Amino acid sequence: MADVSGVLERMKICILMPAFNEEKTIERLVGDIRGYGYDVLVIDDGSKDNTAKCAKAGGAEVIVNDVNLGKGMTLRKGFEILLRRDYYEAIVVMDADGQHLPSDLIHFSWEYEKSRAGVIVGNRMFKPKGMPLVRWVTNSFMSFILSKKCGQPIPDTQCGFRLIDSKVLKRINLKTERFEIESEILLEAAKNGFLIESVPITSVYDGQVSAIHPVKDTIRFFKFIFKNKG
Repeated sequence: MADVSGVLERMKICILMPAFNEEKTIERLVGDIRGYGYDVLVIDDGSKDNTAKCAKAGGAEVIVNDVNLGKGMTLRKGFEILLRRDYYEAIVVMDADGQHLPSDLIHFSWEYEKSRAGVIVGNRMFKPKGMPLVRWVTNSFMSFILSKKCGQPIPDTQCGFRLIDSKVLKRINLKTERFEIESEILLEAAKNGFLIESVPITSVYDGQVSAIHPVKDTIRFFKFIFKNKG
């Protein structure tokens, strides 16, 4: 593990992890993150397996949704809980399926210390080896559109691995319920004058089945974009 103790001593960051049926990966993932010294809040979004139990075993604080609410609603719930505590400088959102590596957390910490950007987004596009072609094409197109709307270059707007300054979350008003929230956070941050930066990350494509539907969620994206023409 990289030595992050010096950075962590100066920062208060919590890892927020929405999870749905991730009992195979989440215990080890949470344990690795805790090993770096970060607090972890897992919100089990109505899983049918032992996701909540495994997350607790790994060392996370766990909150369980009675039913599946969707990623957007689940993240909004997590943001609200953590902001009420008025302790964390920033929140890092990570997927629970093992696609994001805890070792990359240091890149977010270093960039945040350097730039104090409002949002720092993981960039998988600089080295997309293993990324399914349809996902690469979709991500590239969406990122082009959103970069134009945000007025800032964002190579991988659909990456869920991202750091968000608590000041951003206190300022913006999130309304979406599903995967559109990835785009909504960026648009709202840009509208409110916050800097958006990116850091290279490694994504692990090892047979995970993406929860993003290439047709339905792309349609939702465009509906969201058309509603936010300003």
